[in-house]
Amino acid sequence: MKKVDYILVGFGIAGVTLAESLLQRGKTFVVYDDAAKGATTASGGVLNPTVLKRFTAAWNASEFFETAIPFYSQLSDRLNASLINTTTIHRIFNSIEEQNNWMVASDKKELSQYLASEITSNQNPAINAPFGLGAVKEGAMLQPKELIEKFRAYLKDRELLRIGQLDFNALQVTSNDIRYQDISAANIIFSQGASVVNNPFFKLSVSPKDDRVFVGNKGEYVLFKAPALQLNEVLKGPVMIIPLDDHLYKVGASYSRDDFSEETTIRAKEEILQKLKKMISCNFEVVGQVAGVRPTVIDRKPLLGGFDDTLPVYFMNGLGTRGLSMAPLLSTWLLDFIEKKTVLPKEVDVKRFY
Repeated sequence: MKKVDYILVGFGIAGVTLAESLLQRGKTFVVYDDAAKGATTASGGVLNPTVLKRFTAAWNASEFFETAIPFYSQLSDRLNASLINTTTIHRIFNSIEEQNNWMVASDKKELSQYLASEITSNQNPAINAPFGLGAVKEGAMLQPKELIEKFRAYLKDRELLRIGQLDFNALQVTSNDIRYQDISAANIIFSQGASVVNNPFFKLSVSPKDDRVFVGNKGEYVLFKAPALQLNEVLKGPVMIIPLDDHLYKVGASYSRDDFSEETTIRAKEEILQKLKKMISCNFEVVGQVAGVRPTVIDRKPLLGGFDDTLPVYFMNGLGTRGLSMAPLLSTWLLDFIEKKTVLPKEVDVKRFY
């Protein structure tokens, strides 16, 4: 048998950041991934330290962002690709009251580094913003689909990736090690996103049960072309418009709570386009639609750790809508917990629910 330090199961953003963190630590591992499309590849790729609906800072924003940007930059170097860039995120104001609320928020200690205090007038004739715009100064754009594709190829070339559905019946788990096929591992980490609901080691209740802890939240984006829009930075209004390449944009996302299905829907498309038309006045052509199920938790915090202290079985899940920002630091917390016996922050420890 081949001995490794870890088996990783799943290769969305949680699996990606765990794998990169293990490489940085000089640990050995094998990734098992079913290559299914998940929330990470469908996501918009925007790293936003603020909650632009309420003009507040995201939970633990400064600590997550201080880790995330250099982490993805280092991973980009490993993969010889440009996968992350800083960007300004512009927020359309709907009233004088929102302008005033923005000014107040930009003076707060936790937001002053992110929110520009100035209100800028709209200079783009294709955008509807009569009350002007505010700017988030330290946003970033990640290319999640390209990241996963390139990292998957990198690991496959080094025989560290195995594609296929994990057979739980063939997984041998003891207090001493984990055995699967020809691999013997000291630990196993499940980073499966929403598909963890089918994992027999996952002990939390799942939606739509009344006592649910783990909640499926499907998000959909529409892809459209609009040569006249001429937008090269992220724009937030009722929905978020994300510029891609060649006059192509991604707009969304929708939210469908307790939904674990991955099919796109006409309902979400119509909802997104209705909101898009409030933001722009130019012609556009819809060219596609994508969907993914966000793995979320009832208290909106991630899940790290294990359910049984006697077994080397761990989880990293529940990253929700801000997984791209949080995943690098969460990976560090979990691996330090396993390797160094540090204490997990109580906000993310799976044991807060049992």
